[in-house]
Amino acid sequence: RPLREPGYREALRRKAERARKRRLRLQRRKLEARAAKEEAAARAAEREAKIDQWRAKCIQEVEEKNRERELKAAADSVLSEVRKKQADTKRMVDVLRGLEKLRKLRKEAAARKGVCPPPSADEAFETQVESLKTLLKTRTELYEAEERALRVMLEGEQEEERKREMEKKQKKEREKLLQQKLEMDSKLFGDPAEFPLAHLLQPFRDYYLQAEHSVAALIQIRHEWDQYLVPADHPEGSCIPPGWVLPSLPTNDTWATAVR
Repeated sequence: RPLREPGYREALRRKAERARKRRLRLQRRKLEARAAKEEAAARAAEREAKIDQWRAKCIQEVEEKNRERELKAAADSVLSEVRKKQADTKRMVDVLRGLEKLRKLRKEAAARKGVCPPPSADEAFETQVESLKTLLKTRTELYEAEERALRVMLEGEQEEERKREMEKKQKKEREKLLQQKLEMDSKLFGDPAEFPLAHLLQPFRDYYLQAEHSVAALIQIRHEWDQYLVPADHPEGSCIPPGWVLPSLPTNDTWATAVR
């Protein structure tokens, strides 16, 4: 009966259309919210990356400044005497310029009073000033050459120091690797101090280390190993380990007694 009423189906259609639009609107809002959340997460990640990059840059700048400060301190300690000589030369140049200005001012003051020095005095003064300028210029060039030589020498010493530090670091790494190898060999073959070469375990040591002394033994051992090469996901085996397989710790007292 309601379906036969006029306008009922149109109202029902409008209601269904409003429901459909509402679902689409909610869907769109959900997608927008998800996109906004992902965008916010991306912005946060980008901001964190920029902060990390800025922090790393600041740390690098501080380290570079510290290194520069250390190098500058070392250079200052080595070049202090040369810089003192250069400062003295510069001070002498300034004094000479001051003398020239002073003579010029006094000459102008004397001219206003009607007193003029003879030309020979000007020539003697100019000759003496030029001689002093030449001497100071020669000293300046000499001190600059000495400073460059000292800087080259200092840079060479610093390079040698860096090489020595690198060699020390590499030596420590080699000693660390050697110690690890000795510990691994001790776990596998026993302590050499406790088990001398004439001990009954020596044949076993020779057997397991024969590939290090014989190419034929190495080929034979590799051939035997290659027979059992399987993929990592094989159900009936496993791939060859990259290094020694260390024995596990004893799980009971009887085993521990046998190991001791």
